Amino acid sequence: MRLIVMLLLLLFIAGGVVLGALNADLVGYDLAFARVQVPKGAALLAALALGWILGGLTAWLGVTTRHRRDKRRSDKAAGAKASKTP
Repeated sequence: MRLIVMLLLLLFIAGGVVLGALNADLVGYDLAFARVQVPKGAALLAALALGWILGGLTAWLGVTTRHRRDKRRSDKAAGAKASKTP
């Protein structure tokens, strides 16, 4: 299993290197407070990484809040059941 993961990782790294090499032209970005010029490949990889991180964070927060809500409900149910028992 580790070998497959390592091979996939190397494949994606190689793809990133190729993407960066083929898109070496500079692209200018005007962010209200600064102007930045970066290669197209770097901009694409940064956007991909940012999207991946934000997507993972969103999924994690969704699962975490659901687990908290379910735990709160089960604690209330257990408390109500315990108070009814003599």
